[in-house]
Amino acid sequence: MTIPEAVQLVLQAGAFARGGEVFILDMGQPIRILDLVHDLIRLSGMEPGEIPVEITGLRPGEKLYEELLTAEEGLLATKHEKIFVGRPENVVMAGLEPRIDALRAAAESGDGPKVVALLREYVPTYTPMS
Repeated sequence: MTIPEAVQLVLQAGAFARGGEVFILDMGQPIRILDLVHDLIRLSGMEPGEIPVEITGLRPGEKLYEELLTAEEGLLATKHEKIFVGRPENVVMAGLEPRIDALRAAAESGDGPKVVALLREYVPTYTPMS
């Protein structure tokens, strides 16, 4: 999807807004970054292989795929085929502050296993990266 197409989609989603919705936009099929790199090399008048490309892999905390919604949340269709409204789960605010404080304390003390345990407890759909 080009930048103008993406901007147009965002503007159209704004027209559907009534207040508080979470819009999920269908941006088309994902593309491989390496394919994009090769296209850019060709557009510069060279061929892949003439410019070294270094593949470093994921760094800690990076994800290969972004899950926009969990299966439990689901999507609602709109009049536009590429614009959906997410149905986020309700968050119970009561008791949230002590949980955030516990998570912050574990993170600040560098206790990674405790952070993961708390996240698993607080976010049922959380799956830590191996």
